[in-house]
Amino acid sequence: MPRVSTLTINLEKIARYVNLGLPLVVAFFFLAGRYYSFYFHFFTVAFFLLTVMNFFYRHVQKRHALLANFGLVAQGRYLLESIGPELRQYLFTNDTEERPFTRIERAEIYRKAKNVDASSAFGSLLDFDGSDFKLRHSLYPMANREMIPYQLIFGEERGLKSAWTMTKPILISAMSFGALGSHAVRALARGACKAGVLMNTGEGGFPKYHIMENCDLVFQMGTAKFGCRNDDSSLNDVKLQEIAALEQVKMIEIKFSQGAKPGKGGLLPKEKITKEISELRGVPMGRDVISPPYHVECFDPESTVRFIRRVQDVSGLPVGMKLCLGREDEFYQLLQTMKRLDIFPDYITVDGAEGGTGAAPKAFMDDIGMPIFKSLPLVHKLLIEAGVRDRLKLMAAGKLINTGRQFMVLSMGAQACYTARGFMLALGCIQALTCNKNTCPVGITTHNKHLQKGLDIEDKSERVKNYVMNLCHEHIEVLTSLGKKSYQELDEKNLLFPEKA
Repeated sequence: MPRVSTLTINLEKIARYVNLGLPLVVAFFFLAGRYYSFYFHFFTVAFFLLTVMNFFYRHVQKRHALLANFGLVAQGRYLLESIGPELRQYLFTNDTEERPFTRIERAEIYRKAKNVDASSAFGSLLDFDGSDFKLRHSLYPMANREMIPYQLIFGEERGLKSAWTMTKPILISAMSFGALGSHAVRALARGACKAGVLMNTGEGGFPKYHIMENCDLVFQMGTAKFGCRNDDSSLNDVKLQEIAALEQVKMIEIKFSQGAKPGKGGLLPKEKITKEISELRGVPMGRDVISPPYHVECFDPESTVRFIRRVQDVSGLPVGMKLCLGREDEFYQLLQTMKRLDIFPDYITVDGAEGGTGAAPKAFMDDIGMPIFKSLPLVHKLLIEAGVRDRLKLMAAGKLINTGRQFMVLSMGAQACYTARGFMLALGCIQALTCNKNTCPVGITTHNKHLQKGLDIEDKSERVKNYVMNLCHEHIEVLTSLGKKSYQELDEKNLLFPEKA
């Protein structure tokens, strides 16, 4: 049998040659500089510094075993490892391999945001193997002139004077000032104002930059209650009333859990905490801000429901709750308590475990929580079984950046769609995956003024508006292809479910 040779890299042998060769090269250039030309001493100095660095790595520092064993050769490995994500993104992965969003998904958002043709040619690049949800079209598409305009009224079930009417089924999901820089927040808020959509403030405290652009807002109250908190993270009614009285704030959202890190409070790394953020949130600088994993007022179903009523009474606005579904029995008990006390939130947002976040422990992002296509139908079913589906609105979030996924959740019971990363891509996000490091290269998730300078607020706000308007245009096209006159007619019959293995 012929011998099969494999190409291997012997780091030990290479390092041995480098360790021996560096002093010899220094000696060579030193002699050349002395006896032939002074200019060779420039090389002498350069290689002497490399020799000193190599000696330091191998014999002085103790933190890195690779550097101690292989010196500069190991440093080369670290360099390649550090640029590995960029090499894979631009050179080695194909259009459908990247995560969390593929190149073709990102390209579609970019084109919508830039208001250029987003059509494709020569067929889909996806696998049609029965493993994904698909939408069922009708043999008899509807004419555009027969479409009933979208309308969703929050608070109508309680007869609120402050009830708020949405005219588009898309909202900008929760992204706080802190997770995002001021330029990104202002661009999103200005774009939301132009497009006529609601923007969720995220749990970042007083919405200074959101208000600056005069868009309609959902004020999110996280477990730390930034902007309306007491020192023990309990609710300060007076501060909440002041925020609710702002003209731009149309609704309040109580965040109980987030899809990307359910059961874990919000996390803002200390690298992203500026003096301004410290003041708006009421937290110290110089250390990570970690929110509690729960609201201190909520320790069982009854206390949770009564806290929702308290927020409704204090704010006078429509009040919703955001959660990632974990256990159906716990959620069903919560619904039963709502029925018994006759207290309901004005809406529930179901966040899927595939949702994104600025910073979270990897175990929470990868292994905890229920995906949106599993959790949303369960919540919808439990609401119907409890006989309370007509007491509140239902919204969904979790990787809903395009029309296809949005129509899937709208067919599973949701009445509106949140998206965060869709709007980040509209701003120009390149998926560098450095949201938690304050080094975002396109100035979105950073407070570095030099990096933010490249994000032009007016230009990016136009991209946000274009993204919304092109999504809404595509929504109408898909709705008519399904043979529907309105979003209210959507249901699970529109879906082709994945084949079971």
